[in-house]
Amino acid sequence: MLKIAWHPIYQHPLPERHRFPMIKYDLLPKQLLHEGTCSEANFFEPTVPDTSHILAVHTQDYVQRLFNLELTAKEIRRTGFPLSKELVDREVIIADGTIKGAEYALTHGIAFNIAGGTHHAYSNHGEAFCLLHDQAIAARYLQQHQLAQKILIVDLDVHQGNGTAEIFAGDTSVFTFSMHGKSNYPFRKEQSDLDIALEDNCTDEVYLNTLYKTLPQLIDKEKPDFIFYLSGVDVLLEDKLGRIGMSIQGCKERDRFVLSTCKHNDIPVQCSMGGGYSPHIKNIIEAHANTYRLAQDIYF
Repeated sequence: MLKIAWHPIYQHPLPERHRFPMIKYDLLPKQLLHEGTCSEANFFEPTVPDTSHILAVHTQDYVQRLFNLELTAKEIRRTGFPLSKELVDREVIIADGTIKGAEYALTHGIAFNIAGGTHHAYSNHGEAFCLLHDQAIAARYLQQHQLAQKILIVDLDVHQGNGTAEIFAGDTSVFTFSMHGKSNYPFRKEQSDLDIALEDNCTDEVYLNTLYKTLPQLIDKEKPDFIFYLSGVDVLLEDKLGRIGMSIQGCKERDRFVLSTCKHNDIPVQCSMGGGYSPHIKNIIEAHANTYRLAQDIYF
């Protein structure tokens, strides 16, 4: 059975200018239930994980100041959000959703977090709407509990996973792969194990052919026993924060290829949703919903 992390706190209210992107966390599960792709049994509610799991990735100083709401004004501006206890609680619960999703994936082959993909969170600070790095925390959890040894992070959000690259720099047990817009945020990029920077308005054909050539070779070379997939839909042509030119169908084919490749190689995969900032919420929901539909078709 497909397992999906969702919690009411994912819809944490924010000031007006931040609310639009948050709507998807309410609408996406409703759409999946409405169309019959999922039932209530597919969803589970994460809780608060042990702080030790967070400290395996983030520095004690940063975590302590974050939990105590003691970040500086500059640090808060860097995150893009006004800091609050509810926001911190949201990030902590998102991390637990990805941890538990990774455990479910070991049994079911695949699992999802409706939220997550907070790949701009560094070990010692937050950036760009990301306070804690959910997939990094889950990756370390799997390793520390001897549930996985070699992990591959496949980041196909339109923005480079700079926090991912920083956290795992020099760590050969986690291979970081980011395929992103060359001219997009972050403008000072970190170095992943493999970065593929795409030109503005990259077409479906160019994007997909690049992915077709890259991912199977990476798996053959690195031989991961677990994959984390960040399936951001901000690669769409109409996205307000992206500069890539993909169609919804191209984005769907991207997800089909990644999930089919994981299934074919018998590698468990945990998927976090990442970004999506189209001016049309129906297109964000459709692009995200495609990933879940494909998972049901390919795995169940």
